[in-house]
Amino acid sequence: MYHLLKKYKLTSLHLMVVILGLTGVFGKLISLDAIHLVWYRMGIAFVSLALFLFFKKQLFSISKQNFFGILGVGALVTLHWLCFFQSIKVSTISIAVVCLATSSLFSALIEPLFFKRKLLAYEVIMGVIVLISLAFVMGTDTQYIWGYFYGIMAAFLGTLFTLFNAKYIKKVGAAQITMIEMLAGVVIISCLLLVQQDYAVFTTLISVTDFTYLLILGAICTALVFVWMTEIMRHITPYSLIMAINMEPIYSILLALLIFKESELMSPSFYIGGSIIIGIIFLEGYFKNKQ
Repeated sequence: MYHLLKKYKLTSLHLMVVILGLTGVFGKLISLDAIHLVWYRMGIAFVSLALFLFFKKQLFSISKQNFFGILGVGALVTLHWLCFFQSIKVSTISIAVVCLATSSLFSALIEPLFFKRKLLAYEVIMGVIVLISLAFVMGTDTQYIWGYFYGIMAAFLGTLFTLFNAKYIKKVGAAQITMIEMLAGVVIISCLLLVQQDYAVFTTLISVTDFTYLLILGAICTALVFVWMTEIMRHITPYSLIMAINMEPIYSILLALLIFKESELMSPSFYIGGSIIIGIIFLEGYFKNKQ
């Protein structure tokens, strides 16, 4: 398998990003509420990664300090996914993924504070363009205002947990970090559900269709993709990885249109604004690679 990954590295990379793009599709196909959906997804991903690390004999090779620190980052991951899937539930996949693309704006503003570096002029200019484009899109799709709200919150939280993950990636393996974060999500959401006296995930069997989609979402679109990404990174440049992952919103929108057709069709202004936002992401990747 690893030989094939190396031989067809770019094809493999884009296949991985297409699978990531299916996340939003499954989010819409699954009939569960966002909080139940995320609980199942994180639970399945946790079990899958725990089994993977057990067979690699890396399950218990994490220090207590790092373990509890990563649990805290897992809380941000949980909130990020809750907002992302809630955005899909109250609007469309296209809106959720375009809002998620604004992570570059939050990264430009937060990263200099986090790593104590100067704010770059091109990051500010690109951030302003992203804001104007998003405001333009939102002004024409006011019926989906809550979708934009949850989508932007997901982007903000996604930026935060990515920056905190950077703190641990040099100390702990990617699969181990992801497994602990998935565990944190299961624990946090379980506590929330118990406080709300919502026992559905503990007492009610879900449909076979929902379970099948959740299994694919948790085991393949989450656990497998993270392990896959780690292996691919051995054979490609960081720039290739950034550019390929930046294709995720495009793949998600195309897949949503292909599967859901008219229900995912947005106004022309949405695609104009969305194209500008996605274009800015590619431009940012280009500048970062030059640096």
